[in-house]
Amino acid sequence: MLNSLYIENIAVIEKTEVEFYSGLNILTGETGAGKSIVIDAINAVLGQRASKELIRSGEQSATVFASFSDINDIVKQKLEENGYPVDDELVLSRTLSLSGKNTCRVNGRPANVSLLKELGLNLINIHGQHESYELFSPDTHITYIDNLANNQELLEEYKEKFSEYRKLKKELRDFLNSETDRERRIDILSYQVEELENADITEGETEALTEERRVLMNAEKTVASLHKAKSLLEGMGSDGALDILDDAVTALGKAVDMNPAVEPVFTRLNDLYYEARDINNDISEAIDDSEENPIRLEEIEERLDLLNKLSRKYGGTEAEMLEFLENARAELKTLTDFEANAEALSERVDEAEQKAKALADKLTASRDKASTDFEKRVKDEMTFLNMPNVELIVKREICALKEDGQDIIELLISANPGEAPKPVAKIASGGELSRMMLAIKTVLASADVIDTLIFDEVDTGVSGSAAQKVGLKLKEVSASRQVLCVTHQAQIAALADSHFLIKKNVSDGRTYTEISLLNYDGRLRELARILDGVNVTDTALAHAERLMNYNEG
Repeated sequence: MLNSLYIENIAVIEKTEVEFYSGLNILTGETGAGKSIVIDAINAVLGQRASKELIRSGEQSATVFASFSDINDIVKQKLEENGYPVDDELVLSRTLSLSGKNTCRVNGRPANVSLLKELGLNLINIHGQHESYELFSPDTHITYIDNLANNQELLEEYKEKFSEYRKLKKELRDFLNSETDRERRIDILSYQVEELENADITEGETEALTEERRVLMNAEKTVASLHKAKSLLEGMGSDGALDILDDAVTALGKAVDMNPAVEPVFTRLNDLYYEARDINNDISEAIDDSEENPIRLEEIEERLDLLNKLSRKYGGTEAEMLEFLENARAELKTLTDFEANAEALSERVDEAEQKAKALADKLTASRDKASTDFEKRVKDEMTFLNMPNVELIVKREICALKEDGQDIIELLISANPGEAPKPVAKIASGGELSRMMLAIKTVLASADVIDTLIFDEVDTGVSGSAAQKVGLKLKEVSASRQVLCVTHQAQIAALADSHFLIKKNVSDGRTYTEISLLNYDGRLRELARILDGVNVTDTALAHAERLMNYNEG
């Protein structure tokens, strides 16, 4: 239930706070006083589209707070899903700024507009005057039947299956319609796979070949360095390092004979001599292995050139090129197995269609049952609302699967005896539209968990006894739901449990709107104003008092 509404700098409302109550809350005021602005403010805090034009002239921002109590389980679940604590009271707020920035909060914590909208759809149902004209569009009629039948979960399940079916169907259609592209793609993939397979690429190959090329390109310098080292060890025309080491070993050997303490030094030098001889032999082998090999160098250059060209086409590294090859093989297999794949995809399409069709059949059965109930109950409500000769038919047809099932539903109405029911847009007047929508809202309220209903000038085109009946119906609905109603009809306003006056004042060249809860005398004068205009007469006051006493009695 909506407990309170705080509005700051919305259009002509500078600052006001209103506390609403259970039952029937009536809002009245002269034309242009700002009644519609209150509805705009509520829409804004519920996450609906709000223009910065709503911001009061001369101000930088506007703010709306709305406080709710006894919130329903759906709202509690959505709060929990979004990580917000569930308290006894729920406070939504939204600030609009001239820069276009929105600041939204849920129980004081930051939120976004989409969350406000999601919560708002389950907190308040607003029926404005313009909404009656949605009856002109048959596309909206199916939603009434689904709401009465509580088809929301079934409809969501169907939409999921239908979306899968439509996606697969498009995939199959594209698959079958791309024969030319398929053949062209097969040619391209076949060439790419053959080229990569013939290259026989291995990971790390480029790095290894590059190193081998570097060694071969420096072979001449390497051999020269090795020969120099060998000549220094062996000597050229004079003793080399090996001869000198040999002489040194011999000299130390004689010293050992004379002094055993020198033996460790002799052993180390003797080991060094034999190590040097082994190194000399290894140098000889290295010289043999390091000879220039122009044929191998040419092979390496050609291989690196091939790998470089392939890398520009298929990936910068051997791993990327090999991955490209595997993907190309898989795609080529899919394309070459066209018939088998087309058959498998076709089977998936058929299976998805059957699943969607089964759910569509359930929806149809549910809608058929609800339509019969809808016809009777809405007709009864409209009869009560001074349309005793009304005939209402829910026209139903089966069609191909679509977004909301396989049903085309349209409301047909006849308001006068002897006339065949026809589409609403062709025969309904403004007053009939208002009463028909109120009848529908009344019927749907029983299947709705929303606690607060707002009717914005639902009495358009209605007067006299019909207005009285509209008021009684609103009063009836308010027994189980909080109802807020903006009205110009005294017959409706007289039924209020709580009556609010929206009044516009001008001060210092600025316009201000105030909202106040009326006491008995205030209600009496406001009803008299509605009945008789600005200059309230004793006759109007007496009439107003009779209306109030009659309704309260």
